[in-house]
Amino acid sequence: MTKDIPVGAGAGLVAALLFGVLLKATTLAILLYLLAPLPILIVGLGWSHRGALAAVVSGALALALFVSPYLGLAFAAYLALPAWWLAYLAVLGRTGPDGGIEWYPTGRLLAWVAGTAALAFVAIAVIASPDYDTFRSQLSAMSRRVVQVQVQRGRIPAPPQSGTAGEGTANTTDKPAETAPQAGGAEKSDDLASEVADALATVAPALAAQGLTILFTFYLWAAARIVQISGRLLRPWPDLPSTMMPRTALLVLAAAFALSLLSGYAGVLGIALMGAFSAAFALQGLAAFHDRSRGRPGRFALLAGLYVLLFLTQGVAMLALILFGIADTVLDRRRPRASGSA
Repeated sequence: MTKDIPVGAGAGLVAALLFGVLLKATTLAILLYLLAPLPILIVGLGWSHRGALAAVVSGALALALFVSPYLGLAFAAYLALPAWWLAYLAVLGRTGPDGGIEWYPTGRLLAWVAGTAALAFVAIAVIASPDYDTFRSQLSAMSRRVVQVQVQRGRIPAPPQSGTAGEGTANTTDKPAETAPQAGGAEKSDDLASEVADALATVAPALAAQGLTILFTFYLWAAARIVQISGRLLRPWPDLPSTMMPRTALLVLAAAFALSLLSGYAGVLGIALMGAFSAAFALQGLAAFHDRSRGRPGRFALLAGLYVLLFLTQGVAMLALILFGIADTVLDRRRPRASGSA
């Protein structure tokens, strides 16, 4: 067990290096940054959770001492601790009545992925802006920039132009009544852009947590595959299509909605939880589609069509998967299956 600590410490330094290159702000730096959680997850899934915890400590300390204390704290809260926690749950098991090991269910693990993603987003938000008003103003400014880009692309109506100087003189003398509708149209367009920006700023935590949930799920799957290939995976490969979150996830979703009505970071947490669990239910809906199509003729064509639809609609079809996942949990009609490869 003590041999896992040096391995974990080395993995933590690698993860910290991948995380720290983000300061370069280049395309390659961003790609390397996206790989940062993998070393910690690999150690946690293939060696031990103590080794993964050593990776958290070594990586955070290295960034805090050699770069910035805030960067070390951000590394720990946003990526390292979530990676350690999810790896710990993934290899958690207990002795069953028959003497075999009962591994932590993938459905509960998926729920924890969603909860961890929401907490990680709120943690990094608090670290970056301890004052909520500052955080909200930064979010609003970012949303306005996004809306301005959409206006330039013509997806949101732009304010009508007042015309050239000569045209303005002619309109003033010949058709003074036409200036009022133009001004009113400009005000309405400005109001529309402002409303869109405000709405985007409100749902931004949900969108961020939604994306982080999908990323954490992918990281966990990729790390487990890498460790499985090396022969060090500490648990048998689970039957992923049979993944189904418990009904308590629905209670968490309802509580998140109530929490989102509050002000401050409590409301941000509620919105983030709603986004994270919506992504988790979408992933469950995707798993249920895989599960229910097993053994059916043309299964490959059905699955290929589903993924093409998801790609072409740019996530619009994800709403159907969310509803499918929620219905799957509510009805609970899928029978549990034995472990096997998916």
